[in-house]
Amino acid sequence: MIPCTIVLAGLLVIGLLAAFYRHQCLLRDRARMMHDAIRHRDFSFRLPTKGLLFGERALQEILNEMGGDIQKLVAQGEVESWQRLTRVLTHEIMNATTPIRSISQAYLARPDIKGSPYEEGIQAIRDTSMGLAAFVDSYRKLTQMQEPVVQDICLLSFCNALSAIYPQLKWNVEVPPDIIIRADANLLRQVFINIIKNAIEAGAGTCGIKHLSLPENCKNHPATFGKLQVSNDGHTIPDEVAHEIFIPFFTTKQQGSGIGLSLSRQILMMQKLSLTLRERPVSGYNVTFEIESLI
Repeated sequence: MIPCTIVLAGLLVIGLLAAFYRHQCLLRDRARMMHDAIRHRDFSFRLPTKGLLFGERALQEILNEMGGDIQKLVAQGEVESWQRLTRVLTHEIMNATTPIRSISQAYLARPDIKGSPYEEGIQAIRDTSMGLAAFVDSYRKLTQMQEPVVQDICLLSFCNALSAIYPQLKWNVEVPPDIIIRADANLLRQVFINIIKNAIEAGAGTCGIKHLSLPENCKNHPATFGKLQVSNDGHTIPDEVAHEIFIPFFTTKQQGSGIGLSLSRQILMMQKLSLTLRERPVSGYNVTFEIESLI
């Protein structure tokens, strides 16, 4: 007959093995979830750390933060790629349109062209080349911006002044009075105006600005101010559009230029700040943008 102690020891070993197996399955499922999130360009994943050992918990916390870092790097890479592309395109388009515009203008000034059957066609050529030149000017806005003059800005005062520009909106500002952001006030104001203008055009009646504090272990970092959430209750941005709203000249509006958000992201990048669309809006709103330090 097998002694009870051996039976109990055997059951204990089996229980420990079963618990170990379940724990390994949990880790495997976590790895698959993070892999799927990254594959679908969802870098906002945050997996809970409850039930993990201290080393695994530390690893999961680092991976959770790394998702945000990857998102910032991807956004920065996209901005730099568009900057290089726009420089090439503006150069080539101007090389092509300048002589066309000059020659057509010269022909329109000739007496034998005025009133002839050719005048209307040459006029169309000139107007088209001038339209292309105006299009190039919009492109240049993405690559030829003024250098930011960075200074300390009281975030609450900035937000209150901003809300006064749009009295037709209801404002919910949750910013402590001692929060300072280092940025160019004029450029930062332009970013907010672009975001709010889009919100109004999307039917928003309420805007919210909320500051999120840094974790305790980061509060001594002099270059970071935490995270700022800018929300509105306008129309929801569809998932199929969400990944394209920062692409230059992409717009879903008939009269839109499509450079507002891409320009805003570039303005903030120049000041070591990021601009992203939050996957899940803040409760009570339909759209939330986040501004965060890249340092």
